[in-house]
Amino acid sequence: MELTEPGVFIENRTFDEITPGETASLTRTLSRADIELFAVMSGDVNPAHVDEEYAHSDMFHAIIAHGMWGASLISALMGTKLPGPGTIYLEQTLRFRHPVLIGDTVTVSVTALDKEPQRKRISLDCRCVNQRGEVVIDGTAKVIAPTEKIRRLRATLPTVRLYEHGVLFRELVGKATALGPIRVAVVHPVNRDSILGAVQTAQAGLIVPVLVGPENRIRAAAADNDLDIGTLEVVATEHSHEAASTAVALARSGQVDAVLQGSLHTGEIMQSALAAGTGLATDRRMSHVFVMEVPAYPRLLFITDAALNAAPDLAAKRDIVQNAIDLAHAVSGPAPKVAILSAVETVNPALRSSLDAAALAKMAERGQIIGGIVDGPLAFDDAVSPAAARVNGIASPVAGQADILVVPDLESGNMLAKQLDSLGDSQAAGIVLGARVPILLTGRAAAPEHMAACAIAVLMLRSPRPGKPARDKDPADRAPTSGR
Repeated sequence: MELTEPGVFIENRTFDEITPGETASLTRTLSRADIELFAVMSGDVNPAHVDEEYAHSDMFHAIIAHGMWGASLISALMGTKLPGPGTIYLEQTLRFRHPVLIGDTVTVSVTALDKEPQRKRISLDCRCVNQRGEVVIDGTAKVIAPTEKIRRLRATLPTVRLYEHGVLFRELVGKATALGPIRVAVVHPVNRDSILGAVQTAQAGLIVPVLVGPENRIRAAAADNDLDIGTLEVVATEHSHEAASTAVALARSGQVDAVLQGSLHTGEIMQSALAAGTGLATDRRMSHVFVMEVPAYPRLLFITDAALNAAPDLAAKRDIVQNAIDLAHAVSGPAPKVAILSAVETVNPALRSSLDAAALAKMAERGQIIGGIVDGPLAFDDAVSPAAARVNGIASPVAGQADILVVPDLESGNMLAKQLDSLGDSQAAGIVLGARVPILLTGRAAAPEHMAACAIAVLMLRSPRPGKPARDKDPADRAPTSGR
């Protein structure tokens, strides 16, 4: 008798039913995901198993596939087919004869040999053969076979999706580091996190920090946390309000390339940045973008505006869209796909967001917004899920693959970003665009987000892009409504 691939039910073979020579088999193909999943589950961080420099070596494949993957398939076969549920594993001896490489297809088989009626034990021959007919693993196993019949529906195993947390942000840092550092005014860095962020980004070669704030508090916080800032420039101010205005003045005069939030409220920085005549306004409406790395999404996701413009009108939304497109050009490449979000995917006169979305799409078609592929209105699921777009019958070059999500207002955007952060295990780097220089709003961001924000500023300043905001205009009547 031969048992092959699984059906709907899982059923064992009792000791009395099994006859010598009976066999069971299964066939599997080794993938990199199999190896990575085993490393995650076992905690195996042996450099020969997981380090990048070994990732394409025969040794890497052979060690993992032989000792772990192949043996686990043999164990699974005995536990689910022969003898099946109720089997008690006693011992196993395996010989690893050939490497199993990623992409190899292996047929695993176990064959009943000797039976011990008194103790209900069975010896089994174990064998793994690759697609070339080579025996890659062989050996024997001894088990206690079940004595009672078991038949039940086969359990549906969960789908496992492996994700290397922070990999897209690390790629950004790598790209930016190659371009050289920019000078950044770090505003009011008087706690551990803000000073540590400045030190780490400087060590990474992303920025040359200029620490702006009360010098005694800055140095005391650095000393208390064993952080060396001896080589960093400090511009002394009395308090956080003066630190914000001084940092903005440094940016306005061209002495720094960007402004980075330290240990102060977002409103203090933006009040100085928006000040008529002394701030950083241009002829472009300032807006905020969250650049997010979402584990369930295959690329960076740009969400705007979730922090600055509370209830933007159509003119403001035009600038919000253009700012995000310009940033996406610098960070992730040309022709980003822009989804203008609403609650529905059709124009509804009762929903202003759907009307604005349709107008913005038409403005892009007529060249009033450039550099991106813009469509809307789209519901959130239609924007990010190809399956949802198909179900809803939406034919669009943006649906299901959006790079940029333009939300109707600050409230919806802020909730969306925080939901992705809190429930989706996402990371977010925040940046204000449309000003004379990038303004990095890191808030309570952890080190990876802090580093990514600085990398984004480097890429933005070093990369040419369409629609780059002018630095020589300061129209007070274009000051954005604040969402702080």
